[in-house]
Amino acid sequence: MNGYDIIDEAVVDAPADVVWDALIAEFRGAARWWVPANTFATVSGAPDVVGGEVGVTVHTKGVDKGGLKLRFTARTVAVVPGRRLTVEYVDGVFRGPAGFRLEPLDDGHRTRVTMHFQGRPHGKLKLLSKVADIGAEHSKATLAAFVALNALLTRPLAGRTR
Repeated sequence: MNGYDIIDEAVVDAPADVVWDALIAEFRGAARWWVPANTFATVSGAPDVVGGEVGVTVHTKGVDKGGLKLRFTARTVAVVPGRRLTVEYVDGVFRGPAGFRLEPLDDGHRTRVTMHFQGRPHGKLKLLSKVADIGAEHSKATLAAFVALNALLTRPLAGRTR
């Protein structure tokens, strides 16, 4: 397996700027909607600034549930605030590009969020990819995160923290 070329998308019932803020907050370590599968931590700079680096940990059984932890670093290579974030996986178990695109829908009231993942397994993940469907697991976790994002952003205003 040389790598993955996966596109996952969902429609979120919130404006693109709200979705963007939630995406960037998650990459800064908010851990509000991508858990239990993934957690993020700023390594250097900021995730929404070219050159910023984010450490990603994939928790294969969920946060604090044991299981294999897969770690990699994403470096931001392009940003169109509120619309597009492109990263390059530069260290750890994945190498290669990935990107997020936000597309306003319904006069800006809803947003299509798309993740295009083109990572290549590296190190121990390269071996694991011979016996496990890493691509299917990636999509499962990403789509679950998008469902959680939608739930977070569509809670009644009294329940939101911003």
